[in-house]
Amino acid sequence: MIAGAFAGVLAATAPASAQSGAGAVHTDPAAIDRAVVEFTGISIGQEGSARMPADRRLKLAACAAPLGVSWHGRARTSLAVSCAGPQPWRIFIAAHTPAMAEEIAPVVARGDPLTIAVRGRGFTVQQAGEALESGRPGEWIAVRTARDAQPVRARIERPGLAIIPAP
Repeated sequence: MIAGAFAGVLAATAPASAQSGAGAVHTDPAAIDRAVVEFTGISIGQEGSARMPADRRLKLAACAAPLGVSWHGRARTSLAVSCAGPQPWRIFIAAHTPAMAEEIAPVVARGDPLTIAVRGRGFTVQQAGEALESGRPGEWIAVRTARDAQPVRARIERPGLAIIPAP
């Protein structure tokens, strides 16, 4: 259930163009990387920018307008990249945080049990899961809902709770 909801968040997508086998135009993940570098003024992987490049498997819808990039959260632990249309979408990319934030102890450790919640306008769906990475509040980590389930990315809200925002 959680994995399906998360896939829906990513399926509704962004700009620039690369052709898929079906002939549909998609946003090139390299265009997302360029927008992040332009917004932060810092290369990907460096402190103050994205931790790593956008996942090359993303198949986001083409975006007619320039991509929007902003910091997500007060701690600036992730960047929000969005497209206003014609098929709106938004994704979150983990940021490489300053050394001070790195000194704060993780509140979730790899293997910890979690409540994984998908939150949308007027609804919340929760399921038990497991952290596949350690992290601090506001950081995005890999989680899974069952032993054989595909991992998904979720934002740590507090110890024991990870959130997947729905569009």
